[in-house]
Amino acid sequence: MPDFVHLNAHSCYSMMRGIPWPAQICAAAKEMEMPAAAVTDTNGLYGLVDYLEEAKRQGIPAIIGAQVDDPHSKARAVLLVKKRPAYKSLCEIISNRHMEPGFELARALGGADEGLAVLTDDKNILKKLAGRKELYCEIRRTQGSHELSRWAAERGIPDVVTADAHFLKPEDRRLHTLLRAIDTNSTLKSIPKDEIAEASCWYKSADDMILQYPHLPRAVERAAELASQCETNWQFGNVIIPKFPSENGLRSFELLKQKCEEAIPRRYSRETPAIRRRLEKELDIIRAKNFADIFLIVADVVRQTTLTCGRGSAAASIVSYLLFITHVDPIAHNLYFERFLNKQRIDPPDIDVDFAWDERDDVLAYIFDKYGPMKTAMVSNHVTMRARASIRELAKVYGLPDQEIDLIAKRMRKIWFVSRIPVAELIKTHPQFKGLEIPEPWPEIIDTARLLEGRPRYLSVHCGGVVIVPGKMCSAAPVQKTPKGVPVLQWEKDQTEDSGLVKIDILGNRSLAVIRDALAAIKNYHGVDIPYAKLNPLHDPETQALIARGDTIGVFYVESPATRQLQKKAGTGDFEHLVIHSSIIRPAANRFINEYLRRLHGGKWEPLHPLLENILSETYGIMSYQEDVSKTAIALAGFSVADADYLRKIISKKSPKRLQEYKEMFFRGALERKVELETVESIWEMIQSFSGYSFCKPHSASYAMVSFKSAWLRAHFPAEFMAAVISNQGGYYSSFAYVSECRRMGLRVLMPDVNLSERAYKGRKNKVRVGLMQVKGLSDAGIEAIRETRQTRPYESLEDFLSRAEIDPADARLLVKAGCFDSIAGKMSRPDMMWRVYEWAAARSGHKTLSLFGDKPVKQKKAVKPTEEYSAKTMLKHEAQTLGFLCSRHPLELYRHRIKGVNRVEGKDLHKYSGRRVTTLGWYITAKIASTQNNESMEFISFEDTTAIYETVLFPKAYARFCHMITHMRPYWLRGKVDEQYGAVSLTVDEVRFV
Repeated sequence: MPDFVHLNAHSCYSMMRGIPWPAQICAAAKEMEMPAAAVTDTNGLYGLVDYLEEAKRQGIPAIIGAQVDDPHSKARAVLLVKKRPAYKSLCEIISNRHMEPGFELARALGGADEGLAVLTDDKNILKKLAGRKELYCEIRRTQGSHELSRWAAERGIPDVVTADAHFLKPEDRRLHTLLRAIDTNSTLKSIPKDEIAEASCWYKSADDMILQYPHLPRAVERAAELASQCETNWQFGNVIIPKFPSENGLRSFELLKQKCEEAIPRRYSRETPAIRRRLEKELDIIRAKNFADIFLIVADVVRQTTLTCGRGSAAASIVSYLLFITHVDPIAHNLYFERFLNKQRIDPPDIDVDFAWDERDDVLAYIFDKYGPMKTAMVSNHVTMRARASIRELAKVYGLPDQEIDLIAKRMRKIWFVSRIPVAELIKTHPQFKGLEIPEPWPEIIDTARLLEGRPRYLSVHCGGVVIVPGKMCSAAPVQKTPKGVPVLQWEKDQTEDSGLVKIDILGNRSLAVIRDALAAIKNYHGVDIPYAKLNPLHDPETQALIARGDTIGVFYVESPATRQLQKKAGTGDFEHLVIHSSIIRPAANRFINEYLRRLHGGKWEPLHPLLENILSETYGIMSYQEDVSKTAIALAGFSVADADYLRKIISKKSPKRLQEYKEMFFRGALERKVELETVESIWEMIQSFSGYSFCKPHSASYAMVSFKSAWLRAHFPAEFMAAVISNQGGYYSSFAYVSECRRMGLRVLMPDVNLSERAYKGRKNKVRVGLMQVKGLSDAGIEAIRETRQTRPYESLEDFLSRAEIDPADARLLVKAGCFDSIAGKMSRPDMMWRVYEWAAARSGHKTLSLFGDKPVKQKKAVKPTEEYSAKTMLKHEAQTLGFLCSRHPLELYRHRIKGVNRVEGKDLHKYSGRRVTTLGWYITAKIASTQNNESMEFISFEDTTAIYETVLFPKAYARFCHMITHMRPYWLRGKVDEQYGAVSLTVDEVRFV
């Protein structure tokens, strides 16, 4: 087979254009016995790090390149790195393409470093770059290729053939066409032809390329020749350490050590040998790895605010603790430092810090100001095609009407992620499709949506990852701007870390804002000043009791139904057990949770193996933390610290091929140590439960500390706490559910009031006042006008309000409907007030007509002034419209006449009926769909009545019968059996009826 290399091949990282993944391109090149592979995605290196890793794994030399187009013309060029320094030039050109409004491709290429090969069929660029050593005329179309080749030869420019490959096989062009239609918001009939790659743009073999270009054999040969001249020995991963500005002339490590020494008295009552040993051990590794600047930068950042939560593996470091990056003592809580840093670890430390969500932007602004936009960028997210959303997109491409799309897509939304059976079978058998006919082309649309799932679509900003470099960012990696102007790397977090760039996560946490706002309310209303750093409630009896009974709705990280049930079953409220529960409560560990509970409640157990007895003793022999995997691999199979840490990583990243290699290594090492095969298999099964997401103990401990502080506030200042929870809008439940919980806690919920409501909810003693933020559609300007004007004196009447507050008439009408004027209305009814607002608006605008509905004017002589108050039904309707839900009462109260006299069990009393069949009344709160081992769908649903939230289970038969009925818009009669385990109850539902 003759040599040929594809020098212009687009992967799926040519977003919404290319079809194959980089791994598939590498595999195709290897199968065709090509001497190298190149991936040249459009205007980016979005998948570069993954591509290089795949090429290395598959043993094929990898060429780095990209296709860059001119935004102001149809000119484009393929750029290939021939010499290593040219990589920097490629990154800068790509960055400038995205960042400079006046970018011109020809001018940018004219200033490129030597060693960057330029392939283009644009004659203008070829003319301007004539004489450049690495310039080539790209032949990518058969039509006109002979003439273009001759034109280039006349000017001494060598030609080279490419396939401009956008797909691996000819039949993949259909998928490419669909992507282009989605991207251009076109139908298949209307998509412009120049948006679609030609049918010849597939990944051909060398023989196929020769057959396509029999008249240009030298241009075909030159592709392999050029490939052989390109750098392929790429080794990313060398850490690029940012530099912290010097203080007092000290070098970074000296400064770090000094800061740690000075902080010991602040963190500890006295220095102990254990503290000294731990500090010296960590500093030795940090000095050897040259990581001091990273710690200094993060420590400087956290000083910009008083409320933070350093989390992740960094919380295992006493250096982090002494610098106030983290707040959990790693010695007292036995946190494993090697999960964070060890002598064999090559990659930089990953330090994550949570800030109050509404302070995060200011923190990021500080970083960009201090280090400069040239040295700083955010990490990106690769927003991918999601199959359920793809169904809608594809249906539009097929030209289907919106009403039909809504009907089908809504049925798909709940079941997609648990359904991997063929679509024809899914439609016939799944209960969500009961009574629904699925005509063509829907089966094709749904099956195609599966093929689109996971493909990169565009960039967004990572939730907190920021990177700082000592030089220019665009020399290390390509950078582009988001629509809001934020500079972002083209790599997502994993590639960023794997490239050697140091990612610091500056994350927003709404629960920190909840604690901040609740503490501020306590100071304001009670005169008690409690600094966040000094709030240490780990041994508070009321807090421990609240956590032990799972009474934690609103409490950070422990309010989900699954976690509250676990807390009830465990019956423990101490910090140590909450740390375990924060980590073990992952779906893949369900079967081990039951065994953990059995052991916790006194059940006998033996360690998995004597070598693991000490390692897992504090978690009752159950692997609960990520570092348990690493520790087990070291103790049982003789792994090095580095290999053990990598095993932990690839499990969480779900890399099947690498995981199989490490599984074989684990089994081999364990068997060599005479561990029985059955024991090795059971231990490996437990290790696999860490796939997907899981936590290390330092992370769980950091979060458990925030949970405890939240729980203390709920236990001692419930109104202030719940008001802060609702105001910050970040909990597990809806505002409606939190308001219901307020009532169950014995708190009075007060409606919004133009004099008494702030923007946010306000809690004081046993009352919670709804904030103006809850009024849907009320403008920010309107809220500020209300608050500012009343500072001189409260509003005395509607007339007083209208005469003083500079507010939009639409805002005033919303305030009337929401009841915000009721306290100052006097004898005016709401219709009276609405009428007066319309009169005031008309007079202010100079109109002599009234607009009762805000659209068409009505002549005054035809307008009739209302006299009667709105009906109760109308007022409740207005309340639901303006506030988003019924706030003055629970919606179940509207069904009193239907539920009166029905024999039912209240939610709070379910525990009295263990093992018995009962009927309950339920309002839907939240749900989670799961799949059985037989791939049957089932659902866990939280319902509530006015006495409690309670948990229910619909197993497959019940789910199949009733899943299509259940919404959040009405109540249900639920019948089933009450199940109890370790004091926690749930209702196994077998019958659902409308109330």
